[in-house]
Amino acid sequence: MKSPYIQPWTPDWAQRYRQEEAQLSILLGADIIAIHHIGSTSVPAIGYAKPIIDLLAVVRELEAVERHDAALAEFGYEAKGENGIPGRRFYSKGGEVRSHHLHVFKEGAREIDLHLHFKHYLSAHPERACAYGELKLELMRRWPDDRKLYQEGKQPFVNELVQEAEAWAATERNNKDGGMLS
Repeated sequence: MKSPYIQPWTPDWAQRYRQEEAQLSILLGADIIAIHHIGSTSVPAIGYAKPIIDLLAVVRELEAVERHDAALAEFGYEAKGENGIPGRRFYSKGGEVRSHHLHVFKEGAREIDLHLHFKHYLSAHPERACAYGELKLELMRRWPDDRKLYQEGKQPFVNELVQEAEAWAATERNNKDGGMLS
């Protein structure tokens, strides 16, 4: 069973993201619309994360990205298909010692907003981010060698945070629209 090993947050993760984002932008070229740093390594206030950089790529067409699978493989990314999320293309880098996850969605996919709202909500609410980090530490102490139990242990809180993030994003959107429904 793989360990859920987490580490204290480090600014090195932001640098690793920027380096990877630059390389992926070159590799994927005109097929990419945007690349975002997501996940726990993108939110310093969480305090702890597995040292795996999560990148979210927004593309015009998923099929276009699949044409880059060979180039991505040369760059170290293994194509995993949807990997449990319909409409996503997932790639991992680093083999057994993963260093990066690349989540690719077609523009307009709901999952893009879910990931970005989660990140921005936790960045704007450091007390909730810190609570998430503390939960991660507790779960790692409780199940140091069982990633499945670690994931299952944090999922109810993650679900709660996702709901909070969606409500917060809706309020933010409403405030930007001057209180008018669009």
